[in-house]
Amino acid sequence: MVIPLNRFQLTVCICRAYNWQGGNNAGHTVVVGDKSYDFHLLPSGIINDNCTALIGNGVVVHLPGLFEEIEKNVVKGLTGWEKRLVISSQAHLVFDFHQKSDGLQEEGRGAKQIGTTKKGIGPTYSSKATRNGLRMCDLVGNFETFTERYKNLTNYYMKRYPELQIDVNADLESLKEYRTRIKPMVHDTVTYMYEALQDPSTKILVEGANATMLDIDFGTYPMVTSSNCSIGGICTGLGIPPKNIGDVYGVVKAYLTRVGGGHFPTECDDVMSETLRTKGGEFGTTTGRPRRIGWLDMVMLRYANMINGFTAIALTKLDILDDLPEVKIGIAYKQNGAYINGFPATQDELAELEVEYEVLPGWQTVTSEVRSFSDLPVNAQKYVRRIEELCGVPVKFIGVGKDRESIITLF
Repeated sequence: MVIPLNRFQLTVCICRAYNWQGGNNAGHTVVVGDKSYDFHLLPSGIINDNCTALIGNGVVVHLPGLFEEIEKNVVKGLTGWEKRLVISSQAHLVFDFHQKSDGLQEEGRGAKQIGTTKKGIGPTYSSKATRNGLRMCDLVGNFETFTERYKNLTNYYMKRYPELQIDVNADLESLKEYRTRIKPMVHDTVTYMYEALQDPSTKILVEGANATMLDIDFGTYPMVTSSNCSIGGICTGLGIPPKNIGDVYGVVKAYLTRVGGGHFPTECDDVMSETLRTKGGEFGTTTGRPRRIGWLDMVMLRYANMINGFTAIALTKLDILDDLPEVKIGIAYKQNGAYINGFPATQDELAELEVEYEVLPGWQTVTSEVRSFSDLPVNAQKYVRRIEELCGVPVKFIGVGKDRESIITLF
């Protein structure tokens, strides 16, 4: 989901890109010319030399992962990042023992594993809620106080997980080095954000990790992430007043994907899954795991719209469907033969669903070079228009390739 905030002019000289939740459990791939950047903690706008990139208080940050990500992208051509990266002093820290305990928790679930990335995201948010977590301000502040609290936190985790091995002294030495590197980037981002919102010449783009159906409150619980990926998380994850939220663009693929466990109502058969997975490069940016593939689910999309209130939809990867003789759209759910309203809250209910599909003819024409809606094959146009009708939200952008230029703008 990408949300431009209001109070901006269309002609701007300054750009700011902000992340509001999640951690390095999610990944965004950005292709610019012949370069492909992979981002996890860094806001995607970091590649723009005129853009300030901000990691908000709602994000949980693993410092080794952050600097590894930076180094990989520097090799690809990222420059000047240290002058343009701002990190909230209130963002919580992900430690290595959080990641190890994440793996131990997953193993303990046995056959009911969630499919976590084991990046320590859940345990860190748990520490935050338990109120024994540590934040950026703690690390860059009094290190003696930080050391004491770090030892208390590791003791807490070692009591919970006796098999967990933590070299506290080695960790603290490493964290002391990261402290020196990260300190110039740590700021009071609430004030920073407030000042940015007062400047009408500033354009702000907010970028979230994961998707609405992985939201801790509204997603397919318990097969979800540990943060709020939906629109409300912006206010708490960045300190933005609700009145400042402007346009909300729901980003959805022309087909669905999922990584990890949980019931997936419109999941395709193995042959179709492999076809779309191979052509779409559907392997997790963070884990490399193959993504599960399904047909577009309008019940799910309408539910996401109820929560987020989309201004418009950005429909991506339409070109991946180019070769298919027909495409399906899940248009309704039935349970025990009766149509149901809304989206089921439990995995048991999802398992019992029968999906009603609408089958549309494919276009079997290459769309990757198309740059206007009228030039799309007629059947591709009908597919897009049908999505608009079923969702009640206009499609504004259509992605037909990896490159940033491979976009059709409808209005």
